[in-house]
Amino acid sequence: MKIKRPVFHPCGNYFENYKDELKIFETDFGRICTAAGLVLFFILAPWLCGPYTIYVLNLIAITSIAALGLNILIGFTGQISLGHGAFFGVGAYAAAILATDYHFPFLAAVISAGFVTAFVGMVFGLPSGRLKGLYLTIATLAGQFIIEYVLIHWESLTKGTMGIVLPPPSIFGFTLDGDVKYFFASYIFLIAMVLIAVNIMRTRYGRAFIAIRDNDRAAEGMGIPIFRYKILSFGISSFYAGLAGGLWAFYMTSISAEPFTLALSVEYIAMVIIGGLGSISGSIFGAVFITSLNEGLRWITDFLMNAGILEGIELTLAPLRELAFGGAIVLFIIFEPRGIAEVWRIIRSSFRLWPFSY
Repeated sequence: MKIKRPVFHPCGNYFENYKDELKIFETDFGRICTAAGLVLFFILAPWLCGPYTIYVLNLIAITSIAALGLNILIGFTGQISLGHGAFFGVGAYAAAILATDYHFPFLAAVISAGFVTAFVGMVFGLPSGRLKGLYLTIATLAGQFIIEYVLIHWESLTKGTMGIVLPPPSIFGFTLDGDVKYFFASYIFLIAMVLIAVNIMRTRYGRAFIAIRDNDRAAEGMGIPIFRYKILSFGISSFYAGLAGGLWAFYMTSISAEPFTLALSVEYIAMVIIGGLGSISGSIFGAVFITSLNEGLRWITDFLMNAGILEGIELTLAPLRELAFGGAIVLFIIFEPRGIAEVWRIIRSSFRLWPFSY
């Protein structure tokens, strides 16, 4: 008599093959809940939120894409980069130039900007073949300053300090001429890029990235060509940054080189650390936290200045944002090194196991 083995055990899920273990959703219930949550979000957010909140949500979507790319590089591959803000700027300028000088439509300009940035990122990732740790960090920092200089001084291409004004974005004749319309476009891009990232991590490329992160010498001993995979990781990370930069450029309608500084790169590193290294959901959590922190600090500062409380000391509060970022990173490293993603995992597990503490 053949005994049918159970699919689930009290200690967890039971898988009979690797294909089942690599599924994005282990159960139909998780798939249905995720789809229902997204539908409710797309329906309720534009209806319940005001223009400013929609603006912040759009920034969160765009920032999450860029943070996800950096997490693939740092969290999954273990390669430190201080040039992600510059790659974001390359994507923004590439999309703007393609849209204005070559009349690329919105989708083509944004996706092409991702590929252009991927090429630039792979060029600046070449030192990763011989450098790692602090030396690689310094090399990517040099790339940040080089790209900043090029964006400002190559005036025949980037228009220098004058900036570039982009045409209104449109998809298949439908103009995205408002925050609400761009809300749907930005979050569709975010969902697509999250699915791509999840599937990359399920392939041999993702497993190779993780092997290089854990021990690059052991990975090389197992036959993994680590230089090729490091360059590939830089390319994928830069593609995400470039695509996010293109979305940001169209959303802002005009760009200049001022935002793409080292401070922006530090923001993205803060998102990855606070959200959770090596976690796709952590990239989104980190983007939500840092964007909300930015807007919260701006709101508090404006409120205090309008109330006259900060009169005469405005300049002393300029480093407030950097102080808040540094403090948040230190607190998370001390109290929860795995970031917000780990906090969410603990909360979710508590609900699953309630009322049993084990």
